[in-house]
Amino acid sequence: MSKNIVEMQQISKAFPGVQALDMVDFTCTAGEVHAVVGENGAGKSTLMKILSGAYKPDSGSIIYRGEKISFTSPRDAQRHGIAIIYQEFNLLPDLTVAENIFLGREPQKKMGFIDNAQLYERSEGLLKGLGMSLDLYALVAELGVAKQQMVEIAKALSQNADVIMMDEPSAVVSGKELESLFSIIRSLKENGKTVIYISHRIDEIFHIAERATVLKDGKLVGTVNTSDVDKAEIIRMMVGRNLSETFPPRRRKAERREVLSVENLCSGTLLRNITFKISSGEILGIAGLVGAGRTELARALFGADPVDSGEVYLRGEKLKKGSPKVSIARGVGFITEDRAKDGIVHSLSVRKNLTMAILDRIKRLFFIRERKEKDLSNDLVNQFNIIAPSIEQEVRYLSGGNQQKVILAKWIGIEPSLLIMDEPTRGIDVGAKSEVYMLMRQLADQGTAIIMISSELPEIIGMSDRILVMHDGRITGELAPEKATEEQILMLATGQKEIL
Repeated sequence: MSKNIVEMQQISKAFPGVQALDMVDFTCTAGEVHAVVGENGAGKSTLMKILSGAYKPDSGSIIYRGEKISFTSPRDAQRHGIAIIYQEFNLLPDLTVAENIFLGREPQKKMGFIDNAQLYERSEGLLKGLGMSLDLYALVAELGVAKQQMVEIAKALSQNADVIMMDEPSAVVSGKELESLFSIIRSLKENGKTVIYISHRIDEIFHIAERATVLKDGKLVGTVNTSDVDKAEIIRMMVGRNLSETFPPRRRKAERREVLSVENLCSGTLLRNITFKISSGEILGIAGLVGAGRTELARALFGADPVDSGEVYLRGEKLKKGSPKVSIARGVGFITEDRAKDGIVHSLSVRKNLTMAILDRIKRLFFIRERKEKDLSNDLVNQFNIIAPSIEQEVRYLSGGNQQKVILAKWIGIEPSLLIMDEPTRGIDVGAKSEVYMLMRQLADQGTAIIMISSELPEIIGMSDRILVMHDGRITGELAPEKATEEQILMLATGQKEIL
């Protein structure tokens, strides 16, 4: 009989336009801490969602405790002893710690009433067994994220889970809190529990896991003992691909003027002492892993988040206090990473989406000049090759690539001197990506300064004129794209000082 508690064999899963997993094998043993690593989009979370019952595989099989099984739902997986803890906690803030731990499974008295004495006694036993220190009577809303994470772990154990998956657990903790998390994971291991630890952070893998499975582009690269490899080898396994020929050539301009200068910018609890400059016609790529602070930097520069200290100069003018409205008036555009939530209004037409950022320019008194709006919209549709039956088509019915081109065209209407693009090609197909790349290069050639945030390293190297790398809210290095490698970027993105 196999010693593996979990065996996933030849697992495949596709979503519209994306092969998320392709014939992936994965095994783990009882009492093991097993890391699952890979770049953004490698398929890590999809694989774990299949094991947790949230997704059904298109093909392949799961063998749990030596028996082939097919989970019908997350609750079904939980009944068999498999639990998953996501980055976004599933807790009720207005209930106590103990009430959250046994939510939906409260111990009951004979008449069906909740046995509160048993509820708190059993909760205390769970916490003591793992060396956790929590006030069982405290409301979850009063807890920090690290303690909320402890509640999630205790909740998983209260379900008699033998396999606990943690999806990017360190994304919300650092320092002493991270050490506490590692201590809890060691306790779980000592109690015979299996922990599957999904992470981008290379240091953590060697600190906590005995084995690591590396995924890349939905395929299994390999499973290694962490004692047999070093950080550089794991990074090479994560990368393992050549830069494609899909990126338009760079055109160096002899004369460039400074558009944005940032000096010692600090914002919120993450961003610290950010300093950089960008000039007209330049595409500045910003790389980093989840939680590095890239989106927070973009929001601060656009005025969506406050700048606590430091100085920002736009075309030589010191900005005292920003807001999105002020930024737009000054010629700054911002394409957010969440297209569906923040980039478009699904129920409005292509025309209305294209002109929403420039209404002041196309209205007379209080009325929109419809003829001017239609002419401008048709010009943008032609310029950006937006495929739609007409400009009156609701934007929700366009493909992801065409929606992204609508968003890009929308900001061109303000004639931006600076365009901030957060994950500009996320969720669109290869053909649409190539078109977006061409449009970005054309804008740069016309003098627009572009800050491009991307999790795709080939995109960062292929499109950037310079590359900044962020880690834990700070810039850890600057690279020239013609000399940069994916290994070098990942080293800086994981906080390593050495460059391969």
